[in-house]
Amino acid sequence: MIVDSALYRDGKRHPVDLVDMTETWTKAQDTNAFLWVGMHEPDAAELQKVADALSLHPLAVEDAMSPHQRPKVEPYDDMLFIVLKTLWYVDERDEVETGQVAMFVSRNFVVTVRQGAGVELSGVRHDLEKKAHLLGHGPSAVVYSVADRIVDGYEDVARELDTDVGEVEESVFSPDRTRDSHRIYVLKREIAEFRRAVTPLKMPMQRFATSGYPFIHSDAAPFFRDIADHVVRVNETIETLDQLLTTAFEAHLARISVDQNEDMRKISAWAAIAAVSTLVAGVYGMNFKYMPELKWHLGYPLALGLMVGLSLILYRQFKKSGWL
Repeated sequence: MIVDSALYRDGKRHPVDLVDMTETWTKAQDTNAFLWVGMHEPDAAELQKVADALSLHPLAVEDAMSPHQRPKVEPYDDMLFIVLKTLWYVDERDEVETGQVAMFVSRNFVVTVRQGAGVELSGVRHDLEKKAHLLGHGPSAVVYSVADRIVDGYEDVARELDTDVGEVEESVFSPDRTRDSHRIYVLKREIAEFRRAVTPLKMPMQRFATSGYPFIHSDAAPFFRDIADHVVRVNETIETLDQLLTTAFEAHLARISVDQNEDMRKISAWAAIAAVSTLVAGVYGMNFKYMPELKWHLGYPLALGLMVGLSLILYRQFKKSGWL
């Protein structure tokens, strides 16, 4: 559906007629203004109506309808098509949820198509409408305002992931035996999802910062430089968190190996103690007729004492060596 739309002239909002999109587009072309149409999960017919009025490229329209696009910037002859992934973190499940914002940008219009939840662009619109000097940059102001809000969401997700990775490290290196391999795997999978949303934006944002794309106002370069810096910073955080998880997983495996070796030493020590008693009992339990010990009145208590004594000696030695 079309959530909101307006014509902006000299930094001020003017209502438009959504029934006749062609007439609305004509007004935007005839004046020093631009049209901003905001849509949320539109159906094909609704988006096609806007596409026909604004002559949007059919391939870009097809991509905007799909919520699983890769982040990208594609220049066409008379427009620029931008796809950004929106991210938010669900701490209860250690999951990074994704949405999508597609933008069609030209000299006199910008169409935003939001798929899924995530960033509410109505808030971006209201904030931008309070800054008439930024609206003077035309559609570029919408592009960097939306991109800035989305990238701010990336930083929020990075902070949440950093907290969870810290919890994993604390658990792995705690004195208690823990089962962290599943959570490490889940976090690495979510970081991979995070990386797929952020890494493709590094080069486009840097190119925006140098006014390397058409239909982008030259005065918008400082704003895009700030966004590009945030993208680089988030990407570095992703790489750091991924390396920390890899190290934590290796430490977890090493810890499991050490614990297993310690368990095997304890089992071996107790097996040796039991073997001594078994040996003595086996010798004195042999049913040979000519065994001098069989006639001893103290043979039975001496055999028991020998078992206990040897077991205590072995137990003391194993305890001293750290095996028990």
